[in-house]
Amino acid sequence: MSAVPQRTPGRDADHPEPTTPRLTIGEVLARLRGDFPDVTISKIRYLESEQLVHPQRTPSGYRKFSDADVARLRYVLAAQRDHYLPLRVIKTQLDAIDRGEDVRGPAVLTGAAPVPDVPDAGPVAGVAPDVPVPAVPTLPDLPPGAVSVSAADFAAAAGLDDDQLADCVHFGLFGTDAQGRYAAADLAIARAAAGLARHGIGPRHLRVHRIGAEREAGLVEQVVAPLVRARSEESRARAAEHLTELTALSARLHTALLEAQLRDLLRP
Repeated sequence: MSAVPQRTPGRDADHPEPTTPRLTIGEVLARLRGDFPDVTISKIRYLESEQLVHPQRTPSGYRKFSDADVARLRYVLAAQRDHYLPLRVIKTQLDAIDRGEDVRGPAVLTGAAPVPDVPDAGPVAGVAPDVPVPAVPTLPDLPPGAVSVSAADFAAAAGLDDDQLADCVHFGLFGTDAQGRYAAADLAIARAAAGLARHGIGPRHLRVHRIGAEREAGLVEQVVAPLVRARSEESRARAAEHLTELTALSARLHTALLEAQLRDLLRP
């Protein structure tokens, strides 16, 4: 994650300085959409309200952004997407950059501590070399832009056979619509279930994961629901921010707790 570019002096009228405010919020959105498809005007306004970017205002009240503002927004969006950092941590980094301090990667220089990365455990130690590791098959992708697909296409893209697919539905990992089609958004669940099945953990064993996810979702909903009910664009953008952060933190907590339960398994 690169630092926000600094001001470059000596630009002429045809090549304005990066700090010259000249872009509308719509133009900024168009620049960001290629790398961040989920960004919206409401999201940009929300980041401004959180003091992460500071566009100038025309006498009529319209926002005008500079190239430096766009770079700053890219930094924020990349920090959220790639490192799951909360906004207060990103703001600390940006404040450090504004002071001319060297920020390397997602580490925080001052203020609240960042969410720690869960370390890669590496290869499992103590497993006999002749124990075969299940091969990961090459799976076809779903058609671009598909919202729902047939059972055959979904099973092929997931790596599930017909019985495994039926078991996933039976044990509530995902379902079908009224036409018996499968949501493309559920493919990640299906592929994870297929991977576990290759290790001998079938869909019938995964109910505990579904129940746990339902309980976690209920907890997150209690935090986010008041913002959703407010119905303003800013409140909904704030709800989306909280939802993204809470989902990432819950996933990290789940991973860390599972590793803690299993860390003694292979010790002598």
